[in-house]
Amino acid sequence: MRYQFVDCRWELGNPARGRELYLAGHIPGASFLDVDEDLAAPPGERGRHPLPDAGDFASAASRAGIEDGVFVVAYGVAGGAERLWWLLRHFGHDEVAVLRGGIEDWRGPLRADPEKIEAASFVPRPREGDTIEAEELAARLGDSALLVLDARVPERFRGEPNPIDRVPGRIPGARNLPHTDRGPIPEDVLAAEEIVAYCGSGVTACVPLLALAEAGRPDAKLYPGSWSEWEGLGLPLERG
Repeated sequence: MRYQFVDCRWELGNPARGRELYLAGHIPGASFLDVDEDLAAPPGERGRHPLPDAGDFASAASRAGIEDGVFVVAYGVAGGAERLWWLLRHFGHDEVAVLRGGIEDWRGPLRADPEKIEAASFVPRPREGDTIEAEELAARLGDSALLVLDARVPERFRGEPNPIDRVPGRIPGARNLPHTDRGPIPEDVLAAEEIVAYCGSGVTACVPLLALAEAGRPDAKLYPGSWSEWEGLGLPLERG
């Protein structure tokens, strides 16, 4: 088993920031994957960070040195590392972990400038059943068997005006589980029959999905389009 660190730092609204941070100092040998360019398809009707298609993700993962027999250790901020964790599992690669606390938890030296990463050959094996689409979610509003978790910060969950959400609000019936809250998952959440998580665009929702998997609920689903798709479709919302 070989190990590959992957730097997934990024900053919402500043697409170049992640690579700037990587070039300024990263874990030696780490490759870099950009949340906007590598871990998402171009923004559009499906939201700000739609899931990449299998071929595009395979190209990015291969470029980052990921293939069968490689254990990936992702690190980042604001859900970038957790997004790579989720995508790798979605495309059939389970050998992945996230460095808690990001690069700040790394006790070794850092290295600046690009790395020469040996290209790999990532073979995607897409899974089914780990996502839910807007149409199904809208049809199941009020379904007591489905717990919908909103990973955004409380102010956005309440629907307060903010510079990110064009139409502030939340999916009706959703419960707030902010990605910034790193405490244990509440027992009643773990006991839910079905769980789906969303956020603004499908990135930070991967933070509670990782926590849920670690707590024994790897079956929790992602709503990939998240609020950026939901608001664009003009679907029902709640505020307050």
